[in-house]
Amino acid sequence: MKIIVSTLVILTLLSCKEATKKDNVEPVEAETEITRAQENNYPEALIEVFDAHGGLKNFKSKRTLTFEIVKPSGNETHTVDLYSRKDKIEIPPVTLGFNGKDAWLLDEQKAYKGNAALYHNLMFYFYAMPFVLADPGIKYEVAEDLEYEGKNYPGIHISYNDGVGASSKDDYYLYYDSESHEMAWLAYTFTFGTDEKSDKLSFIRYNDWEGVDGVKLPKSITWHVNDGKTIKEPRKTVVFENSSLHEGSKPDAFYAVPGNAKVILKP
Repeated sequence: MKIIVSTLVILTLLSCKEATKKDNVEPVEAETEITRAQENNYPEALIEVFDAHGGLKNFKSKRTLTFEIVKPSGNETHTVDLYSRKDKIEIPPVTLGFNGKDAWLLDEQKAYKGNAALYHNLMFYFYAMPFVLADPGIKYEVAEDLEYEGKNYPGIHISYNDGVGASSKDDYYLYYDSESHEMAWLAYTFTFGTDEKSDKLSFIRYNDWEGVDGVKLPKSITWHVNDGKTIKEPRKTVVFENSSLHEGSKPDAFYAVPGNAKVILKP
């Protein structure tokens, strides 16, 4: 009798052990399948660009992005929630941001001369390339190569479904190095505040990268003078410092409209 009981106990333990092994394996397999299905929504060339910059899955595992833009009068500090896209920019003595519903401006000294409704997330989109090109509502097409200094850069044309974002009529063109697959150029049109599409392109060179918590983000970006797709001399460079990515989120109060701030309903 003791032998039978002992045998049953051993068989039960072995069955539990096998079930545990299966339980541990299945979620990983399911997660892999989901990841592949999600990646299939993007062109293969774009997936290769994401991979060259540390991987889209790695970037999406982060919740909060912080970076500074170097300015002679003092650095601007940008903080963005990567899930909700709430943001906050500190430009002493001015603070502006977005609480998920309204853009707002705190400027008691009347020092800010820009368009806060436009600027509160503008530099985030330029800085978080190429990963922001994985946002929902985007359409992808192959673009004609860009030629610069005798080298050809393959391109991906990015457009948006109607109503997506603040400027759904904008067009973006990502150009990448055919060998490293790193992003090399961004061309874009600007339609913020209008209902008309534009064919006037601006060009930014991305050739200065740094590692930020496992992904490659720009250390600096440079706008160039251009005549159509003919790129000429550099026009302006923006330098980034003290960048970081975190898995945790800031409290809602961090992005909330301050009591004495102005809510910006329209640009």
